[in-house]
Amino acid sequence: MSNDDLTLLRDYSRDRSEDAFAALVTRYVNLVYSVALRQTGDPHLAEEITQAVFILLARKADSLGSKVILPGWLCRTARNVAANALTLQRRRQHREQKAYMESRLNEPGPEHDAWQQIAPLLDAAMDQLGQQHHDAVVLRFFENRNFKDVGVALGVSEDAAKMRVSRALEKLRKFFTKRGVVSSAASIAGAISTNSIQAAPAALAGTISAAAFSEAATSIFTATKVIAMTTLQKAIITAAVVSIVGAGIFAVRLNSRLREQNEAFQQQQALLASQLEQLQHNRADASNRIASLTGELAKNRRNDAELLKLRGEVTQLTGASSEPSAAAEKIWLNKIVKLKKILQERPDKRVPEMQFLTEKDWGDASWDADFDTEDGIRVALSNLRGMAENTFLNEMMKAAMKKYLAANNDILPASLLQLEPFFDVPVTDDMLQRYKLVQTGKVDNAAALVELTGETDPDYDSNHGMSINGAWGGGFNRVQQAIQTAATAYAGDNNGQLPTDPSQITSYLSRTVDAATVQKYLNQMAADRPPSDVIILGSALKAYADQNNGKEPEDPAGLMPYITTPEQKAALQRIIAQYPSKSAAQTGK
Repeated sequence: MSNDDLTLLRDYSRDRSEDAFAALVTRYVNLVYSVALRQTGDPHLAEEITQAVFILLARKADSLGSKVILPGWLCRTARNVAANALTLQRRRQHREQKAYMESRLNEPGPEHDAWQQIAPLLDAAMDQLGQQHHDAVVLRFFENRNFKDVGVALGVSEDAAKMRVSRALEKLRKFFTKRGVVSSAASIAGAISTNSIQAAPAALAGTISAAAFSEAATSIFTATKVIAMTTLQKAIITAAVVSIVGAGIFAVRLNSRLREQNEAFQQQQALLASQLEQLQHNRADASNRIASLTGELAKNRRNDAELLKLRGEVTQLTGASSEPSAAAEKIWLNKIVKLKKILQERPDKRVPEMQFLTEKDWGDASWDADFDTEDGIRVALSNLRGMAENTFLNEMMKAAMKKYLAANNDILPASLLQLEPFFDVPVTDDMLQRYKLVQTGKVDNAAALVELTGETDPDYDSNHGMSINGAWGGGFNRVQQAIQTAATAYAGDNNGQLPTDPSQITSYLSRTVDAATVQKYLNQMAADRPPSDVIILGSALKAYADQNNGKEPEDPAGLMPYITTPEQKAALQRIIAQYPSKSAAQTGK
């Protein structure tokens, strides 16, 4: 709970300060009244439920801990009190609520469509959220606090608060979708923020404060007498009070064992369905990432470590609960914050397209990043740049190019700077000048159209390009390549035996690399051994790299001048047969 809420509650608890309690009532009466009104559809009964909730607050003020989020506590308590009221008046209340909601749904005005659909389901949906997500939604949309204030109240960073609210909205959206209400997370957020709080009757706050202070609020039942209620309404509120005091504020004791068992079964079903859905989502994400990496590895044997780690993630997902622990979530958020800080400290590794990165991109780049080594940091920054460049090319520039062609009789621009007016969001000359146009005149749909020029980091970067129908790209790590080339050459000189210690390849390395980084990539090679033909060509690969600034040949045929033995020649021919060279493809050979 915020320091201000805590101070007022402690003043009331310690000194029975009427002003402190009245301030809390004034602050949250609309929130509680709105929950009660949605539950009952009866403004008069909603007033009485609101009074009962604040009487409970007065009674339990001494026992509420400092970590309780007071608006969240009040929302849950209001729903529990209303649930007991509806149990006692189920038949009559059902008819009244149905008539009320039907009248609301028939009201004209498209701006209320989303709210009209979700209002009858909102409180049931809120009940399905965990406490952290529930309190985040209450603070952000019921109270309309900004993300910074939400984070302060929840004891987390502003970014963590945004993520928590986003996940909660997604859970609400799925809840509504399963019940036939299809709406986007943004529409749900806007509808709740605009309509969830209804103004309570002006005199209600004063009535509540008076009731809470009757006989120093020492007896709930005595205080209840101060509020003018019918006999039936007293029974409703009394049942709610007894239920909450007896079973705890987070659960409602139902009136029969059958109802209690049914409620538990439904909750278990909802929880299992949510877990299954999340598990399937996580497994799909991991499978997609593995598929992407597998295709890349087939071309250039890169990112071995990433593939191994993702295989481990899938194994864990298939045998463990999909719901991440709070500790794991905190570690992930800390890694995102750390990556952002590292980028701030290294502005020379930033590219202007990074402004289009999403929170998901930051999360993906941070997920398995190694921030303990310089190699790991530069790999993570390279991955981040690659995501931004791919988004810029594959989504933004491709769409802008199609719009330009449609407006110019399918004739390509003379310069990429001419595309600027055709982007959906503002772009800068600095962004466009990082790419080159490789066609002129009429566009060739099957050929490369735009390519990335230059490298931000000469050892850890990526290549990107696009045609009018797609885009491609892949990262490179020339430090890793140098180690793999040296280790392969060593194996070629030692009967195919891969090195296991950095000292074994010192003389084979074309550059200086720290022992820890060498050992990391040697371990990866041991786990995923290169093909035997590659090991046979080890010395040729090293000779090529020494003559080409540490680069590997893009075309296997490029190794031909460095072949020295019949065995190497046969191995190269087998590789060329398996992966036809670019030159052969272009010449038709």
